[in-house]
Amino acid sequence: MSEPRVALLTGANRGIGAAAAQRLLAAGWRLSLGIRSGERPSWAPRNAAQIFAYDALGGHEEEWVAAAQIRFGRLDAVVANAGVIVEKSVIEAQDADLDLMLNVNVKAPRRLAQAAWPALMASGAGRAVIVASLSGKRVASPRTSLYSMSKFAAVALAHALRQEGWDHGIRATAVCPGLVDTDMARGAFPGAKDMTQPQEVARLIELALTLPNEASVAELHVNCRPGELY
Repeated sequence: MSEPRVALLTGANRGIGAAAAQRLLAAGWRLSLGIRSGERPSWAPRNAAQIFAYDALGGHEEEWVAAAQIRFGRLDAVVANAGVIVEKSVIEAQDADLDLMLNVNVKAPRRLAQAAWPALMASGAGRAVIVASLSGKRVASPRTSLYSMSKFAAVALAHALRQEGWDHGIRATAVCPGLVDTDMARGAFPGAKDMTQPQEVARLIELALTLPNEASVAELHVNCRPGELY
């Protein structure tokens, strides 16, 4: 019987991250969950889920990868889900606003993938999932335009990882949801209705992690609204 696969998952305490973690645990994965507070969620069993106090602005990706490998003996996937939004246009924003989103939405996932890369190569079927956004495919409004800049970069990161890891059996996917029923989306879009549920995005994340090497999907899109392309 093969050993359970192991994944790191950022932003695991709520929303998409919590839904993805619970789905993967139910499917038999072992998880190292990056949670800023370091507190264990009630749904995370001690035998299958490690908690690591991880802040995307604080670094420590190498320490996290090492801790996960010590606990589980292997590492097969990275799911970069943590994200932040600053609701400003590209004209009204300051550099600090863009820097914050680039640091959390792009730089931290790149560092995490970099730290995990040797383990993903050793897996032979390593996976990297970048939870981006449909804002990384189109600019829908002025007040989300700065956020779109960071998410376009996040999508590009997924493609870059896909190219870099291909010959080593590593497959990378950008998961790009539209409005999802999370605290962040409800805060940014009060009154929005019929949003995609986090559990549906979690299904796509699991799909990206479990497809064979010969069925690589570079991007997965999901939307709760009609659009020209997405």
